[in-house]
Amino acid sequence: MDKSLNYKIVTNNPRVKENYKEVIFIDGSFEDVLLRVRDLVHKGYELISHPLGASIRVIFSPYRSIIIGKKLNEINETHVEIIESSIQSYRNLMQRRKPDTKNSEDYAFIDNELLKSSLEEFRRIYIN
Repeated sequence: MDKSLNYKIVTNNPRVKENYKEVIFIDGSFEDVLLRVRDLVHKGYELISHPLGASIRVIFSPYRSIIIGKKLNEINETHVEIIESSIQSYRNLMQRRKPDTKNSEDYAFIDNELLKSSLEEFRRIYIN
């Protein structure tokens, strides 16, 4: 991990915990990850990756990894709105369905790959 980039990964994915150093590991659900990210955003941390996945199928994953940036001197209201609406959307969707734990190994892999791609994009933007 490049410490000069100053980021953390908030995750409940054991695979991500094994593969990365800059991790805030949540022993809990996808929603627990969202709630922890919300708390950090309300303390002034930047939201680097979007809290919800790009597809509806990924939302039913038991795992989620979200990148947050450095703590700023002020709270970014746009980031607050994004995380708050993401939590509400997640809760609305999950009222009708439960996480797909039957395929949890596949979801752990997918989450790790999506994280890898997000980190590559983050590094490309902030290093170049």
